[in-house]
Amino acid sequence: MKQHLIVVDLDGTLLTDTQTISSYTKQMLHQAEQAGHRVMIATGRPFRASQMYYHELGLTTPIVNFNGAFVHHPKDKAWDAMHSPLSMHVVHDVVDSVHKLHYENLIAEVKDDVYLHNDRRELMHILTNGNPRIKTGNLKLNLIEDPTSLLIQADEFNVPIIRQHLQDVHAELIEHRKWGAPFPIIEIVRKGLNKAVGISKIAHELEIPRDRIIAFGDEDNDLEMIDYAGVGVAMSNGLPELKAIANEITFSNNEDGIGKFLAERLKLEQ
Repeated sequence: MKQHLIVVDLDGTLLTDTQTISSYTKQMLHQAEQAGHRVMIATGRPFRASQMYYHELGLTTPIVNFNGAFVHHPKDKAWDAMHSPLSMHVVHDVVDSVHKLHYENLIAEVKDDVYLHNDRRELMHILTNGNPRIKTGNLKLNLIEDPTSLLIQADEFNVPIIRQHLQDVHAELIEHRKWGAPFPIIEIVRKGLNKAVGISKIAHELEIPRDRIIAFGDEDNDLEMIDYAGVGVAMSNGLPELKAIANEITFSNNEDGIGKFLAERLKLEQ
């Protein structure tokens, strides 16, 4: 069988609800690699919060972090990495424009450094994954480098209001996504960025054509990736709009959806 590129999202896709990779799915991914296929991760997480899974799978491929804002190769520093941060003036404009709206906090991330606008610690168990440097204070004063992403923490009622505002005022400069449950977070990256952009770059480097890309996802930050892949696979626990554009639907993240699909599609030993 010709070589395929297998692309996996993390939360709600590769990871079970207990944030682990099942032994069966891990085994199928390893068998796929042994059969000559390549496996990679495409996630909205920063690398510090995804590296444990990258190393657990023993990957040797580049990775897409921050939904395409940072594409790099953890094991090859000479690889042509792509970092596409937000401009500082865009961050200032967003901070000013959402000031009148109801939000809990603003968080800027510069690769693996974290800047908190307000000294609120609700998300610290997520943000401190990987031991980043953390600085607290007004982003307009403390943020001195273009950030990879900007997060807006709000309650479930205000998230759609803020997203509509971002769409009305800043649509020409940013992309924004909502994190999946249980986190009411809006993530903002530079306009034109998504997982498919990073995957396209990596697939080109690996000389694997689009029609031999198999991608798995569950959330709205996977829409472009699932649409781009030759075989876009939605998890059964995924959003209805993702399932509507997917080529295939597999079992949920808690039912070895990735492993079962690959075993059948790539004819792996079970």
